[in-house]
Amino acid sequence: MITLHTFGPRLGMPDASPFVIKALVLLKMSGLAFKAEPSSLREAPKGKLPYIDDGGTIIGDSTFIRFHLEQKHGIEFDKGLNAQQRGLGWAFEKMCEDHLYWAIVDARWMDDANFDRGPRTFFDAAPAFVRPLVINRIRASVRRTLRGQGFGRHSRAEIEMLAARDLVAIAAQLGDQRYLSGAEPHAADASVFAFVASSLCAHFETPIIAAARQHANLVAYRDRGMARWFPEISGA
Repeated sequence: MITLHTFGPRLGMPDASPFVIKALVLLKMSGLAFKAEPSSLREAPKGKLPYIDDGGTIIGDSTFIRFHLEQKHGIEFDKGLNAQQRGLGWAFEKMCEDHLYWAIVDARWMDDANFDRGPRTFFDAAPAFVRPLVINRIRASVRRTLRGQGFGRHSRAEIEMLAARDLVAIAAQLGDQRYLSGAEPHAADASVFAFVASSLCAHFETPIIAAARQHANLVAYRDRGMARWFPEISGA
């Protein structure tokens, strides 16, 4: 059985990380037997989650997990799609992962109130006497990463505007379809769903949530995915 190493359910979501949610959806879409196991970053092959252990083969990073499932198990996540549809799906997937993601990180980690609502609780297991030091060090590291990536050089309003443009693009592509490319989900939906759901996470207060809620089809897309893949959380 495949073991998916995760952070675990948090913030009313299947996982605090959209990349873990993506991997969970891919595995559910694959139909393969698997179990999800909360884990530590210390054992992760690339120093981040998710990663899988598939019979002793360790694969880190959600995209390479997808490739592994396709190559080893013959899963066709994009079955029935033409080259144009596959390319468009890849572009939307990477827009979410390499653009919208950083806006979500900024909103959760750099806004003090949101940090207290979410990321601060990630350190509850640390000994009380070192917890403030650990929090300050990790938060400073996130700030440096945001600045190095580029988003950290923008104002909060500029970051929120960029996130809103991403959400407009997703809503436009989705239109009145159930999923990005039609009636059934494909590979890109695993990622796009994860990031739409994360953008709508009601645990936080940010204009990104308001921007996502302006699109009824994004809310319905989130609800549809939650009911399909995570009924134990959605209540469906």
